[in-house]
Amino acid sequence: MIHKGIGAARDAVEPALFSVVTVVRDDLAGLVRTHASLEAQQCRDFEWIVVDGDSRDGSRDWLEANRSRIGWWRSAPDGGIYDAMNIGLGVASGRYVLFLNAGDALAEAGTLAAVATALAGAGWPDFCYGDAFETGPGGRLLLKPARSHRRVWYGMFTHHQAMFCRRAILAGLAFNPAYPVGADYAFTIEVLGRARSHHRVSRPVCIFAPGGCSQRMASSGRRDQSLIRKSLLKHSIVRRWLIHALQLIVYNSRKYLPHVFCALRYRDRFDMVNPE
Repeated sequence: MIHKGIGAARDAVEPALFSVVTVVRDDLAGLVRTHASLEAQQCRDFEWIVVDGDSRDGSRDWLEANRSRIGWWRSAPDGGIYDAMNIGLGVASGRYVLFLNAGDALAEAGTLAAVATALAGAGWPDFCYGDAFETGPGGRLLLKPARSHRRVWYGMFTHHQAMFCRRAILAGLAFNPAYPVGADYAFTIEVLGRARSHHRVSRPVCIFAPGGCSQRMASSGRRDQSLIRKSLLKHSIVRRWLIHALQLIVYNSRKYLPHVFCALRYRDRFDMVNPE
């Protein structure tokens, strides 16, 4: 079942600046949280696209009840998270695309407005990214600074929830279901291969919801990444093995020495300089 709301009517006149694509399946609480984050945005120049994988927990009823606030949505079986993201990408009409999964949220009410200002100031780059908040020990919200996009050889340099891709360069691209955990990594590499201009915003963009497949299936994710480095980055087996070994060290330090890991990788949100 496919529905179009007020966003579609506006797009017939002028496309939105942002297409925010949300995929969900049986996560009504997460869907509501993401919606609240978008409703709070000072910048209203966006369309919200929701792809629901035939939820049975009330998500579909909620979408129906709030259809006037959603640019486009559907509730039907799909092939999983990356198939759903491809569906959302296929109907996006905004100038830039952001994937914000159910449960994720934008960092602040001024996030989209600040990114819009940064994009204009940078001459409308093909690719833009920023930092992310994650939940640390004891439930504390910590800032995870993005690495440089030039370090994509190591892995995801920030969450895809903190990446804005100019839709014009995405034609023909899709998340590859052959990588059940690492398809976002392959997609990011391909996007960077097309992007002629990049810009990093020095601010948090998203609050990452914990418990996703990349965290639950970390070992599979590392295997996917190794295959992707071979096929897309043409890394040798030695280089792939060294990166894999380094990732294992980092993973185990996070698991067994969380406070040490947090001290090295995160900043406390209350210590950050407010970019407003």
